[in-house]
Amino acid sequence: MPNFMTVRRYNASMSGAQDSLLYSRVETVLASEIDDGDLRVGEQLPTEDRLIARFGVSRITVRRAIQNLVNRGLVEIRRGKGTFVAAPKITQELRELSGFVEDMHALGRKPTARVIGEEIVAADATVATQLALTKGERVVRIRRVRLADGIPLSFDETFLPLEIGKKVIANNLKVEPIFSLLERKYDVPLIEAEYKLDAVEAEPEVAAALKVKRRSPIFRIERTSYSTGGRPVDYERLHYRGDLVRFATRLVRRVSR
Repeated sequence: MPNFMTVRRYNASMSGAQDSLLYSRVETVLASEIDDGDLRVGEQLPTEDRLIARFGVSRITVRRAIQNLVNRGLVEIRRGKGTFVAAPKITQELRELSGFVEDMHALGRKPTARVIGEEIVAADATVATQLALTKGERVVRIRRVRLADGIPLSFDETFLPLEIGKKVIANNLKVEPIFSLLERKYDVPLIEAEYKLDAVEAEPEVAAALKVKRRSPIFRIERTSYSTGGRPVDYERLHYRGDLVRFATRLVRRVSR
């Protein structure tokens, strides 16, 4: 009897180890194909039945391997449609004042923009406060979708004081970054910025612009950029996709005395 129990435990252990090796192999092969570009972002993975036939494993093994890939952020399951290669998250460093184009170039991504609207509007209380204006004063509002490698990443709403704003919208904002125009063309140096970040649900306009579902997780950023003499020249509401972006910074501990 003791020997029989020992054999049963040994066999169970061996079976568990074998299962682990099997789904680990499936996971490793699929992850390598994603890394190598054989499976591209947005591409659908083969069905469970095809993976079972390909690797000669059970359905539960395939599902465990897929779940591990989901946990690693390499694939996403779309209910009723299948499993697709997920776009890798972009990590943005919060260390200095920089624009979207500069950030994407630093990450080796191709930035583009789609302009949704350019108009002159009356500043509400928040915009007026951020730009040191009087409520109701006219400002220029610019709305754009910012893309990285063709994928919508951010919906930006930018407010500029009227005079400089009218100059900015005379340019092609599909290709000309606002920061670059301010500094290089209109001699408005950007010195520093106030930056506030919180997590919100995508409102209808934001969801439509970013092609995500309503109430999807969004990073909302309010950024006011200042020129020389502490003059505010650019107020932005930036909405970044929470499924594609993460932010990182480095903190230094204050020495206690």
